Amino acid sequence: MQLESGATVRFRRLGQFGPQVSIVGLGTNSFGWRADRETSIKIIKRAIDLGITFVDTANSYADGASETFLGEALASCRHQIVLATKVGMSVGDGLENTGCSRAHIMREVEGSLRRLKTDYIDLYQIHRFDSETPIEETIQALDDLVRQGKVKYIGCSNYAAWQVMKALHMSEAHGCARYISVQPAYSFIDRAIESELVPLCLDEGIGIIAYYPLAAGLLTGKYRRGTEHPEKSRAKTMPEVMKPILTSRNLEVAERFSGLAVHLRVRSSQLAIAWVIGRPGVSSALVGATEVSQLEENVGALDITVTQEAHAQLDALALETGILQASL
Repeated sequence: MQLESGATVRFRRLGQFGPQVSIVGLGTNSFGWRADRETSIKIIKRAIDLGITFVDTANSYADGASETFLGEALASCRHQIVLATKVGMSVGDGLENTGCSRAHIMREVEGSLRRLKTDYIDLYQIHRFDSETPIEETIQALDDLVRQGKVKYIGCSNYAAWQVMKALHMSEAHGCARYISVQPAYSFIDRAIESELVPLCLDEGIGIIAYYPLAAGLLTGKYRRGTEHPEKSRAKTMPEVMKPILTSRNLEVAERFSGLAVHLRVRSSQLAIAWVIGRPGVSSALVGATEVSQLEENVGALDITVTQEAHAQLDALALETGILQASL
C-alpha cells in the first residue's frame, strides 16, 4: 500500500487572525551551533527555493548567531518571508537577562531587529511563560511594539492552555493585541497538547506552530535500541534533552513507526511530518536541518497525504503502545 501523492495545499493562515504561512516552516535552533554559517545560509536559501515562507528563530539560539545568519541570508528577500523570533529565555547571567519584563522585552527586540537586519518582526513570541512577571506587563509591552510597527503579530511558545487563556483575557481586558499563535512540541509520540491546548486553540482561533514534529529526531528512524547513537545527533550533542525522550517505550514506538513507513513506501520523517500537519489546529510544522539534504527530505512530506487506511494503522500503533493513554 502507498500513500496518496500530489498534495497541493502548501500554505495556511496562522490561526484565525494571522498571516498566510507555509505548512512546513524552517526551524533554526541548530544554526550557529550544529550548523555553521556557510551551511546555515545554504539551508535558508534552499528552503526559500522549496517554497518555505515561514522561518522561526529566537534571540537565545546560539547566542544570537541564528538571527544573525538569517539576517544575512534574507536581506534580499525579506518581504517574501514571514519571520518569527522569540524572547524570554536566558541570554546571559543575571535576572535582567531573562524573562518577560517590559525592560527585557524592549531591550531584546532591538537586538533581534539589528541581528535580523530588518525594521519589523512578523511574529514576536514569548519563548516561555514567566511566572515572575505579571502577564499584564508582558502583554502591554508587546502591544506597544505592535503599535510602534516593530512587530506585526504576537504569539507564545511552551504555554499551557491556562496560560494562553490568561493572556487572552488580559489582552481583551486591556484592549491590547492578542496572541495569534502558540508554539508547542507536537509529534506522533508527544501528544500532550491534545487534551487541553488543541481544543482551546480551535475554540479561540489560535494557530498551532508545531516544533519537534520528528520528536527531536526520534521519528527519523536513526535511533535504534541496542545501537550507538549517530555522531552529531542530538543524543550526542544534547544528551540531557534527549534522555527523557529516548525511553525504551519511545524507541519501540519509533521502530514500529519506521516499519510502517517502509510498508507505506515513504520516509519515516516524511510520514511523521505529514501526520503532524494533518492534525486539527496545526498551521505549520517547523523542520530543522543541519544539512540541505535533510531539509529536502523533510519538505517531501508535502507531497504525500496520509490515507484513512494509514491513519487507522497509526491509531492502532498509538493505542497498542500506550502513546495516547500516556499523553492524554
